[in-house]
Amino acid sequence: MNDTPGWASPGSAPSDGQEPDGSGTAQPTERPSDPSGTNQPEPPSKWSKEQPPAGQWSAPSPQGPGRTPPPSPPGSGWGAGRPPGPGGPAGQGGGYGAWGGSGRGPGGPAGWGGNWGGPPPAAKPGVIPLRPLGVGEILDGAVSTMRTYWRTVLGISLTVAVVTEVAVVLLRGFFLDDNTGADALNDPSATVGELSHALGAAMLSSGVVLLITLLGTIVATALLTSVTSRAVLGKPVTATEAWRDARPQLLKLFGLTFLLPLLACAIIGVGVLPGVIIAFAGASGAGAALAVLGGLGAAVVALWLMIRFSLASPALMLEKQGVLKSMSRSAKLVRGSWWRIFGIQLLATIIANIVAAIVVVPFSILAAALSGNGISGFLNSGNGSLGWTFLVISGIGSVIGSMLTFPITAGVTVLLYIDQRIRREALDLDLARAAGVQDYGSHAPGTTAGS
Repeated sequence: MNDTPGWASPGSAPSDGQEPDGSGTAQPTERPSDPSGTNQPEPPSKWSKEQPPAGQWSAPSPQGPGRTPPPSPPGSGWGAGRPPGPGGPAGQGGGYGAWGGSGRGPGGPAGWGGNWGGPPPAAKPGVIPLRPLGVGEILDGAVSTMRTYWRTVLGISLTVAVVTEVAVVLLRGFFLDDNTGADALNDPSATVGELSHALGAAMLSSGVVLLITLLGTIVATALLTSVTSRAVLGKPVTATEAWRDARPQLLKLFGLTFLLPLLACAIIGVGVLPGVIIAFAGASGAGAALAVLGGLGAAVVALWLMIRFSLASPALMLEKQGVLKSMSRSAKLVRGSWWRIFGIQLLATIIANIVAAIVVVPFSILAAALSGNGISGFLNSGNGSLGWTFLVISGIGSVIGSMLTFPITAGVTVLLYIDQRIRREALDLDLARAAGVQDYGSHAPGTTAGS
């Protein structure tokens, strides 16, 4: 066990001296009996050191049919017997259940009052409590990571966003701002060759911009995964340390990130292909309908697989796995929780897009107003150069938006991965030991694997 990302192998055993019962709760080791009473355990620290003599306590008398037992003292929580002392062994006449007695509080077996006080709160050494998380706690954990370690998180996000956006602006300004292609697409009398050339140029431009953005997202995700994993333990990490942790896995993360979209495109292509073949054979109407239906069905399958493999990135980075092994780990963790993970990922994506739109849209409007064509010309014209003014100002808005959305999307994915491992593999025990939490799991309820 160490405190580096990955923590421990899946399903590691609880700490020494604790054996999980059938429900996954760590139970204290049974104390040997001592009939002589010479080695009786010390009373808990909450008991007063000045106890009354044992002889002043009498055994409870039987109750008659018409008599009502007196109420228990408020806050006692240890039944009708007496506290352990020299007068008798613990547990006689009720006792308190923490030392093997048979006393009962309202509603169940004793153990400092049965269910009176409820389970103790989970340890929280970092941005999340060490127990299965709710939706709000996952989102709050991602935001808390950004707020607590803002220098590292915003520094990484800002650096990646600036480098990515500068590359996009330069490419669009010098190479990808093709007015001829836009004119051809808007010209009703354009030939098939002109339309094909214009469509190819537009696809190339969009593909290059998407590729650069994807590369920046990969780097930001790798670095922020390391930061979030340390934030769970309450341990800060610098950008240099995050880079050192992420660098060995970066090429594998590139491969994984490119493999998943290619897999989705291949599935959709297979679904559309029969309709395309029928359309080329002469039945254009039937072929188009079949292509649409096949594409929709394939899109559903692709979405199912993307959510199934959505935790592969943190598995690859934190467990130091290979590409295929990380996909297998993600499928195992998502199994049985597909809809929950889909809903949380969708909610995080919507929130991130709203945050980005709040920042990017005003900058785009301002950029259009300050450019040569004005806002109306920008909205109504499909051609014309955007100009350096528009590219630079809108690029600044994109940098700010990416700086805020990178931590949200990456943080939610990492915390979802941690939450699933806590639910299935009792990762909270390993996290508590890595964070230095003392006696974690000896009194708190455990986590049942696979819950």
